[in-house]
Amino acid sequence: MSELITAELVDLDLSAETKDAAARSLAERMAASGRVTDLEGFLADVAAREAQMPTGLDGGIGIPHCRSTHVTEPTLAFGRSASGIDFGAPDGPADLIFLIAAPAGGDADHLSILSTLARHLMDGEFTGALRSATEPGRAASLIRGDAPEAAEAGAAETVGAEATGADATGADATGADATGADEAGAGEAAGEPTPAAAEPPTPAAAEPTAAAAEPAAPEPAAQPAAPFRIVAITSCPTGIAHTYMAAESLEKAGTAAGVEVFVETQGSAGFKRLDPQLVADADGVIFAHDVEVRDKERFAGKPIVDVGVKAGINRPAELIAEVRQKAARGEVSAPAARPTAPMDKGAGATDSYATRLRKWLMTGVSYMVPFVAAGGLLIALAFAIGGYTINKAPSVADHFVWTEATSWAALLFQIGGVAFGFLVPVLAGFIAYGMADRPGLVPGFVGGAIALTINAGFLGGLIAGLIAGAVVMAIQRVTIPPVLRGIMPVVVIPLISSVIVGFLMFLVVGKPVAALQKGLTDWLSGLSGANAIILGAILGLMMCFDLGGPLNKVAYAFAVGGLANPNEGSLKVMAAVMAAGMVPPLAMALATTVRGRLFTKAERENGKAAWVLGASFITEGAIPFAAADPLRVIPSAMAGGAVTGALSMAFGCTLRAPHGGIFVVPLIGQPLLYLLAIAIGTCVSTALVILLKGLRGASAGSPADTPASDASGVTVAA
Repeated sequence: MSELITAELVDLDLSAETKDAAARSLAERMAASGRVTDLEGFLADVAAREAQMPTGLDGGIGIPHCRSTHVTEPTLAFGRSASGIDFGAPDGPADLIFLIAAPAGGDADHLSILSTLARHLMDGEFTGALRSATEPGRAASLIRGDAPEAAEAGAAETVGAEATGADATGADATGADATGADEAGAGEAAGEPTPAAAEPPTPAAAEPTAAAAEPAAPEPAAQPAAPFRIVAITSCPTGIAHTYMAAESLEKAGTAAGVEVFVETQGSAGFKRLDPQLVADADGVIFAHDVEVRDKERFAGKPIVDVGVKAGINRPAELIAEVRQKAARGEVSAPAARPTAPMDKGAGATDSYATRLRKWLMTGVSYMVPFVAAGGLLIALAFAIGGYTINKAPSVADHFVWTEATSWAALLFQIGGVAFGFLVPVLAGFIAYGMADRPGLVPGFVGGAIALTINAGFLGGLIAGLIAGAVVMAIQRVTIPPVLRGIMPVVVIPLISSVIVGFLMFLVVGKPVAALQKGLTDWLSGLSGANAIILGAILGLMMCFDLGGPLNKVAYAFAVGGLANPNEGSLKVMAAVMAAGMVPPLAMALATTVRGRLFTKAERENGKAAWVLGASFITEGAIPFAAADPLRVIPSAMAGGAVTGALSMAFGCTLRAPHGGIFVVPLIGQPLLYLLAIAIGTCVSTALVILLKGLRGASAGSPADTPASDASGVTVAA
């Protein structure tokens, strides 16, 4: 395992003027050492983390950091700026910049070292030693904690454990993981409770010898009162730096105030819950977090101060004083515990309401898609075998001739129709399930079925699912007597929520949504000429913007919804949507074939698979390329998708199957023109992505034809 930081990763004369330039300068050092495989992809991850919350800290410190698939091992680069760089800290620019890079599956041992560094950043003597360092090697040694001077500077309390009686080992000759950081940091990274002082005194140990020495002493009524005890949770979106810095800050402030503080750090390496007895005995709780606190119901009934993680770093004494005041006034927070919805379990870095809403909607869509594929393909095969009048055939339960192809076609059509009939109820039911777990299924399915009954269609099902989930979540927040809790999920919640959802869908929401759905259907039926071409371009842009994400699924669901009652307009929409969705992976596959030197080895391998994925209408086949270089890949894909969607509409292509790619070409109206539209769009996207990547390579000054370099200028093995 390589050292976390070396002299080559230190720049004591960082000349960058902006935080982006500083991140690029330090990241280039990581790339040159082989620790970052894709410079642009890594910088995009750093920028995405920076967009969530500024990484500047009081005291002239900037800590841009992220977890990224482009990082091979946990790495830290350090830069010192003479003029200072604005990282959004309240007290001004930062002169000490630490770029922390953790792999997507970073191991706990190295993450513990990162957490230990984060705690050391709260030590003024440590940062002072870094400001006075004159050689990169000395700065790297201080950060690693393997230099004797680090102990003198207070950089790492665990160094020189033999002199202090600690368990950690002193610095050895290698300087790799020998500073005691593993012992000091591993527990912190795993979220072990770390008291502000030593183990809390137990009543039996408070005065161990007093009774024996003075048997006639008065009763222990004069014993000092137990100190105020606080349990705290700290967490940040990445769980690398701010999480542990806030923990260190709270613990130090607790020591200064004579308060016991026990912190659970919910960081990248996971977390270990505070001892339940410790939580039960706590006098107050502090949440310093930027993502959802996991298992929050443990702290019900306690005085709680709830703030962002930076408040835990910058003003811990105020938070401790505030929670003590709440306890003195008897203020407690007792939210009703409720089940965690499936899509909320393991909530991550961007656990906001908007993110949850997207997850809820995607839950419904993901459960709906298999019904779409099965039902739609069965219907398409029925039309192929029995002709477009097969929908007029009588029920096969009343009339079925084993030797007639039309009877088999009618059977396929009627089975597919039954499967298709579940689309809207399944969509609504599983949106509600994503919001409120199993209790949401009944009102969700009921609301979706009502949406079909009143002809509110796909939009009605979507709204019914959200209403059902919200109603169940509201019911779950009501305090219920213990005697009734057993029947709540199986009787009370389904009954009450179904009545409320049914009332709203039949009498309040349903009619306006049904009118809107009818208007959209009529509009599609009347589309022709320029209007149809514009719609095709818009749908193509949506299909290629997020490559299988929410916008892509909205466009796809819009097209599939039209197949329930097909007409000329809805069949054209389905054809345009599928054609556009095939373009991004096909374009990336073609680009890696035509100009492979512009792509990394991994991308060239992904390009081989993208041929099959694109031909099968799996737009997600382009995601690896977009994740590595979104600013070039996504616009290129959108341009090609828009061209294909517009051409498909202009050519009058139709499609009765909701999926299948080139494998359902026999079911497509105007099949040759359809394939031509896909080919033209693929060529447009390919040309654009090659042009944009070529310009990037030229601006970086990297010899594109040199086998030892990829397009980002990162040296790779020949």
